[in-house]
Amino acid sequence: MEEIKDLRLAVLIDADNVPYSGVKEMFEEIAKYGTPTFKRIYTDWTTQRVSGWKNVLLENAITPIQQYSYTTGKNSSDSALIIDAMDILYSGKVDGFCIVSSDSDFTRLATRLKEAGMKVIGIGEKKTPRPFITACDKFIYLEILKDKKPARKPAGVAAPKKIEKQVAEPAPEEAAHKEPINKVDEELTKLLIDSISDLADESGWAFLGELGSLLLKKKPDFDPRNYGFEKMLPLIKSINKFEIDARESAKRNMKLIYVRVKH
Repeated sequence: MEEIKDLRLAVLIDADNVPYSGVKEMFEEIAKYGTPTFKRIYTDWTTQRVSGWKNVLLENAITPIQQYSYTTGKNSSDSALIIDAMDILYSGKVDGFCIVSSDSDFTRLATRLKEAGMKVIGIGEKKTPRPFITACDKFIYLEILKDKKPARKPAGVAAPKKIEKQVAEPAPEEAAHKEPINKVDEELTKLLIDSISDLADESGWAFLGELGSLLLKKKPDFDPRNYGFEKMLPLIKSINKFEIDARESAKRNMKLIYVRVKH
């Protein structure tokens, strides 16, 4: 994650292939990786089906780009978005691109931008075809950006005593999503085991930070939130096939986390 922070990003949104709900959460997520210097959204704004988008453009300072539908049933936004992306690329004003779409037609664009040395972050729905996901450095599912925080009881409302004694509120890093979009299965376990083995020292230990970077290279849509966990460590602990070692670091109050496969 560290290598794609603090970038100047061009955020290009295909309004024909993503929902307008959750735009605020989407830009909060993008802010983790850099500063959006371009924010453009593409569609035929004369059609009624995109009327929901119009209400969120002003409050999020997104510039609408009009692209008429010249042919019925054909997505008109693709060509306009691609042309703008290449113009922005050659302007030299950005370090990376965030392409918001669930359309595989942007696979070649993502590949071309990476060839030019740009970081490419994709955002789309779970239905996004695998080729576009693989072409990005990182791909984030829109579904995990909704209901990010566990529900909490309103301030001043006390829980019944018998429940209060039995139920402890989970720590923030342990809190899980109500509806994970992926299951913790054998495929994930094998991916973790293989990746730890790739990084392990002679004692079998791998640094958690390096593990996260390698997992993204192997699987751009890897994210602990897909499995219902806010962070990597709680996800690994839930599988019960790994050992955890927290080591002291040179910085006060900071520990380095190492993991290895249980023997």
